[in-house]
Order: sequence, then structure tokens, then C-alpha cells
Amino acid sequence: MKPLDWMRYVAPGLALAGVVAPVYARTYLTLEAAQKLCFPDATEFVPADVTLTPQQMQAIHKDSGVDVRSAQEKVWKARAGDRFLGWFIEDEVVGKHEFITWSLALDPTGGVLQVEILEYRETYGYQVNDETWRAQFHGVHHGAALKLDRDIKNISGATLSSRHIADGVRRLLSLHELVLKG
Repeated sequence: MKPLDWMRYVAPGLALAGVVAPVYARTYLTLEAAQKLCFPDATEFVPADVTLTPQQMQAIHKDSGVDVRSAQEKVWKARAGDRFLGWFIEDEVVGKHEFITWSLALDPTGGVLQVEILEYRETYGYQVNDETWRAQFHGVHHGAALKLDRDIKNISGATLSSRHIADGVRRLLSLHELVLKG
């Protein structure tokens, strides 16, 4: 066999392996379903999207210790008639390689009501959608450290997803404290 003859036999198999490599994405909740789940008494969700200034992005980073990737924040005010129920924020964090779309529901004082995973695109680490794991965030307020393995339980095989969701909660609590609350 000539030195490059192996390419004739191996290359097609390698190309085929790349084509059939599994892609994993799972939608757990639509945005509307997550809103209703987090605020079952809400009669409306009023868009209150935020475009952060560079100074606000820097302040959130300084306060939370987490980089702010985007100046755009998707935010809604949950209301039941004229009563303010809290904030609903849709966000994305990187799992290991792909984005995790998730939401955070805050009560009127800024305490965490609920964390929901909307869409998970990674092959591993989907355990962050476990209700018991997400419940660790309930009642948390701005200023909580939310450090993995200390304040938040790590999930073996989902370390990066666990860390990034915890960081995301801390970042959005800072968003509430520094931008939404006022």
C-alpha cells in the first residue's frame, strides 16, 4: 500500500462519522409555559426589556463577579391586575460548549422564586433541570455567594453547567439590585 492510500479508505469513514455525530438539544419549556409556571396567578407579563449601558455592565460585573456577555436583557413584569407579582427574566449561559436557555423568577423584593431550564443543548449535564437541584436557589437574595460545592451542590458530569447557572443567578440578582429595583 502506498503511503497515502490509507486516506482512500479512512477518510470516507471519518467524514461519515462527522455527519452522524449526535446533536443533543432538548426543549423543556416554552417561554410562555415557564412564565405561567413561575407566576400562576399572573394575568399579564409586561415586557420590560433592558439595554444596559457600558457603565451598568461594568457595575454588574463588579458586583456579581460574572462577565456580562450582552447588553440586552429580556425582562417582564408579572402582574395580576394592578398588583406587581415580580420579575421574569429569560437568559442564556454557556454549559460546556453550547448555550443553556433558562429563566429566573424574582419576587417583588428580588428574592428567587424559581429557576427553570427552557432549552438544554449539551450532550451531558442535563441534570441541572432536576427540580431538587434548581430548588437550591429558592429564597436567595442579592449578595449571596452562590459558590459551587459550598453554597450550591455540584452535579457530577454537569460541573460547568452547574457553575454557569449559579453564576447566571448571581449576575441577574445584581441586575435586579442595580438596574431593575430602582
